Amino acid sequence: MSREVPPVRRRRAPNGRPVGSAAVELVVARHARPEAETRVDGERADPPLSELGRRQAQALADLLAGEDVDHIVTSTMRRALETANPLVQRLGLAPEALEGLEESDRHRSLYVPAEEMSRDHEIVQEFLADRESVFGGDYPAFRVRVLEAFDGIIERNRGRTVVVVCHGMVMSVFLQAILGHDDPFRLMHDYCGIMRVTASASGIRTVRCVNETTHVRHLLD
Repeated sequence: MSREVPPVRRRRAPNGRPVGSAAVELVVARHARPEAETRVDGERADPPLSELGRRQAQALADLLAGEDVDHIVTSTMRRALETANPLVQRLGLAPEALEGLEESDRHRSLYVPAEEMSRDHEIVQEFLADRESVFGGDYPAFRVRVLEAFDGIIERNRGRTVVVVCHGMVMSVFLQAILGHDDPFRLMHDYCGIMRVTASASGIRTVRCVNETTHVRHLLD
């Protein structure tokens, strides 16, 4: 006489992953809005967050503090570090800063938020003449750097939930690689917009959401 075999139910951790899973949950956030900065000494522009940006960063922390975050990784650039700081303080985690997550404009002595640039701004004109100018003229090298940084994060954090605070073009290139697109300029994120990616041990990357902004919608221009 046959009997029905009950389905196997795997125990799940509070973050929803099966217990013992080697998958990595990446919560990738763009930095908050920074100030404009011009360096006359030739050093790279590395501006702090604006007052609005600090409010956006706090809203990001308010959202993510309720999730089971195991680790925080940031770009070494000031706008990313300052965006992560409210969450770092809330969770008491020591952040890991990676140069590989730095933005494509990291060597410029001028930084201006896109919202403050008119069409005749020199950066906009450079972009219109050559879109790869935003990568310092070497898009392939930028892409390799970014993907190697994310591969390293995934490899070192099996079974964990990791918040990654970085930059718009960094996120676009990572998302482009997962989806198989060839144009990172069509995949943009708002300030503190979140992309969620599950990275399995088998190498599969699954995009769960793109540009999640409910937490900062009231703080975006």
